[in-house]
Amino acid sequence: MIFLKPTHAQLKKWAGLERAKNRREENLFLAEGAKIVTEALQSAWKARALLIREDRKGHFQETQAAFPGDLEVYALTDREWARLSQDRSSEGVIAVLSVPPMPAVQDLASPGDGRLLLLHEVNDPNNLGALLRTADWFGFGTVLLSRNSVDFTHPKTVRTSMGSLFRLRVIANLDFAEILPGIRAFHRLIGSNVRSGAAPRKCPGPTALMLGSESHGLPEELSCMAHEVWRIPGSSRAESLSLPQAAAILMYACTATT
Repeated sequence: MIFLKPTHAQLKKWAGLERAKNRREENLFLAEGAKIVTEALQSAWKARALLIREDRKGHFQETQAAFPGDLEVYALTDREWARLSQDRSSEGVIAVLSVPPMPAVQDLASPGDGRLLLLHEVNDPNNLGALLRTADWFGFGTVLLSRNSVDFTHPKTVRTSMGSLFRLRVIANLDFAEILPGIRAFHRLIGSNVRSGAAPRKCPGPTALMLGSESHGLPEELSCMAHEVWRIPGSSRAESLSLPQAAAILMYACTATT
């Protein structure tokens, strides 16, 4: 394996990807960690470069067969690595990735699109990462993010998703009030509420599950567009479940086989 030496300009650009504005403009982001990088390289998402810390060169030389043949691989010094790494106990590998073209939301308005997860103004990057991982587990292959949601290429989101991001179609910056009529024409649109609604149940057909932020939930103007609204019965001793917990319960109920 040939290890390249990064230029100052490359290091500056990669370090700048910590900011959402730069990620959008460059259509690039960083994914760190062996498992996450492996998942990315096995997906349809395009790897632009692989960054390896100097002391880990020998380890990744042994697994180079898994890398695309045209992938540029760079060896970084400890000082250079410290500019980019987000992990306290780093495994010494980062992929520079670009987001593949995603379908227009109008193309999802058909019965063949199965299960959709709609997330309204989810601002916490760790919550979003956990939701992506859960959606992947339960077969919600497409995730729609409203405007004012956190960027799904945020480093914390990428890390928390544990590679699930690369198996999903994620379409962001959507106006839900505008797209919901088309979604509900072909999917059973289900809203969620902490205090009121029906108990979750199995949904055998095309389903769109819509969740709001942990702080504010779904606004009334969106809830009223749903075919039905679900709540999770509980003792009410706690104020609420966390958003990832509630999402997991609702997705499980929706996809349960019994």
